[in-house]
Amino acid sequence: MMPAMSTFAVVAHAQTPTNTRLGAVLRPAQAVSRLRSGDIALGRLDVLPSLDGIEPGLWALDLLAQRGVIVLNTRSSLTIAHDKLATAGALGRAGLPHPRTTHVAPWRPEPEIEPPFVLKPRFGSWGRDVIRCDSWDDYERARAITRTRVWFNAAGAVAQELVPPMGFDLRLVVASGRIVGAIHRYAAAGEWRTNVAFGGRRVPTVPSARAAELAIQAAAAVGGDLVGVDLLPHGDDWVVLEVNGAVDFTGAYSFDDEVFAAVRAALVPNPVSVGAPGSPVYSYA
Repeated sequence: MMPAMSTFAVVAHAQTPTNTRLGAVLRPAQAVSRLRSGDIALGRLDVLPSLDGIEPGLWALDLLAQRGVIVLNTRSSLTIAHDKLATAGALGRAGLPHPRTTHVAPWRPEPEIEPPFVLKPRFGSWGRDVIRCDSWDDYERARAITRTRVWFNAAGAVAQELVPPMGFDLRLVVASGRIVGAIHRYAAAGEWRTNVAFGGRRVPTVPSARAAELAIQAAAAVGGDLVGVDLLPHGDDWVVLEVNGAVDFTGAYSFDDEVFAAVRAALVPNPVSVGAPGSPVYSYA
């Protein structure tokens, strides 16, 4: 008798290029209605565009797990990865190098951290509303801006010790404890941020053993099955800056194996067949 087939789906709201290359995308409610015990669900719920929390649907990951679905990137791991304050706590408990981080909010006293530091949304992404504060005057100007933001009044910000910018960072994709892709991001001329949205450019790379070790440990610290880990150079070592629970990546991240195939092989071994783009699920033994 042929073994029963299980199905693999990405639980997300957006049909992003990354999500659709990973698998068929199901919204949280669709995943609950379609997936059964033994199936596999990859949580890819992202930060809200308003930067004041996580997209709705974490409840679905809990319910799927209760029904026997194998959930990768659980509620807990996504929450820790997306919440920069929680990320800092998890990395600190794991003993990993991470910039000193403190919570800044309308209902809290002024941060006990000296400039230079970076003020950023607690649930930030895409480099939006990230402000470098080299002095307390810079901080006061940043606070004048953040006071008008919904995200700041809802969840607050984090003040994060500035790691002296070297003009580049390293993003690694970690799947099931393996490094499956990596890229250097170089800042545009005159820009300290490396985000592509601010003119940064991607350059394929093979990470050092030390960088790979830190990224794997950071993914484990947040409990992430598929995450991106951003490292900043610091002296002769690296500092873990962020862990992204819904990391976007492209084929440029690939090593010898194409990165999306490497992710699927790491997350779900022994594929039997892969559905065509737009099919409802991917099937695995």
